[in-house]
Amino acid sequence: MRIPGPEPRPDGGVGAVAAAGGLHTYQLRLHEEYGPVVQFQLPGADTAVSVADPVLLEATAHIDKRPERLFAFLAPLCEAGNLQVLPADEHAPWRRVLLSVLAGRPSHERHFAQFTALATDLADRWGEQAGSGPVALQKDLTALSLRMIGAYALGGDATDPERVVAAFEEVLTEYLGRLYQVPVPGTQEAREERAAQALAYLRATADRVIAAHHSGSRTDRSDLIGALVEAGERPARIRDTVLMTMLAAHHTTGVAVSWTLHLLGLHPEAAGRVADELDGVLGDRTVPDYADLRRLTYLDMVVKESMRLFPPGPYGARETTEPLVLGGHEIPAGTTIFYPFWAVHMNPDYWPAPQEFVPERFTPQQVAGRPRLAYVPFGIGPRSCEGAALAMVETELVLAVLLKRFRFRPAPGHEVTPVERFVLWAGDDIRMLVSPRGARPQA
Repeated sequence: MRIPGPEPRPDGGVGAVAAAGGLHTYQLRLHEEYGPVVQFQLPGADTAVSVADPVLLEATAHIDKRPERLFAFLAPLCEAGNLQVLPADEHAPWRRVLLSVLAGRPSHERHFAQFTALATDLADRWGEQAGSGPVALQKDLTALSLRMIGAYALGGDATDPERVVAAFEEVLTEYLGRLYQVPVPGTQEAREERAAQALAYLRATADRVIAAHHSGSRTDRSDLIGALVEAGERPARIRDTVLMTMLAAHHTTGVAVSWTLHLLGLHPEAAGRVADELDGVLGDRTVPDYADLRRLTYLDMVVKESMRLFPPGPYGARETTEPLVLGGHEIPAGTTIFYPFWAVHMNPDYWPAPQEFVPERFTPQQVAGRPRLAYVPFGIGPRSCEGAALAMVETELVLAVLLKRFRFRPAPGHEVTPVERFVLWAGDDIRMLVSPRGARPQA
């Protein structure tokens, strides 16, 4: 049975993606028109099969291979092979080491005070700016998330954290700007030279931390580099892992917080319920302890509903290593399977009125009534995000710090439009009016 989908185009599908406003919105349209399994032209991979039904996704959840061409843009950042497309036999043990740190409570607790201090610094700055006009959430919050993951990935040993942030921004601007053809000032030669210097600085910074572990002056195994040294990974692989961890976490946490504040600004009743919960759990304290996060159950539901509506990473991809059957369709080995997370999260068969913001979808009872893969903001299977648990800790901590102190309201006249920029970005940022909770709202 032929897999439904649009007719092939001479341009390989580039024009169709552009006309839809990006690959994520294109996927929504494809699945609305053709159903849960769609064959389409995927720029960079010729054709792909996109699956938006969580039950059908189960047949692909075991796949541990990514299509190399789709992740080739990350290769220049790696010295020990592109970490995003490692063969399964090499990827599995490396993943176990990452999970032992990134998903572990000891590591979260060890860095929690530093994360809290960084979030509080941002809250203090916003407090000083209150009443002076809208705040650009994505700009400030992605900078915060980069500072947090930089401190985490480098163990707090970077001698110049601001330079690390600036260097990583330089690398991102060059490589992601290339991928999405974002206009960047200066000549190509000058940009490439700046990016090369920034990348060299980041690698040298990681080398210093690695050397400290090898010398025995650092013995804590709850940080990322320590665990990789203990596992016997070679220095180039450790450097690459630090950079990839920073890349994966840089935008995602800041974007998730931004979209959540945007949605709460549009739904003041939910925002009030979050504020009441924070007051009940924290009392007079302005910041949570690590243990408090488990008690912020409504905030957790709000974050999950926000990531359902605006998943930070809107899609993923795998390559079949053996034939399989999806919804009656035979899929040969070597096929690119496309995971349109946004379309999965908007599937009306599992999410009634999917466009609506309803945090109560994530009560334990509601979750138990849905297929396991109906909600996949961090991907699925052995290539899902190793940092998912850490990302949730960071996201909920930052939101708790900000929402305990401030009220957020949409800036009048500012339109928020999702666009594709590696993550699900807002085209002209998310601009909001920020005021202390005890003060009268800004007009």
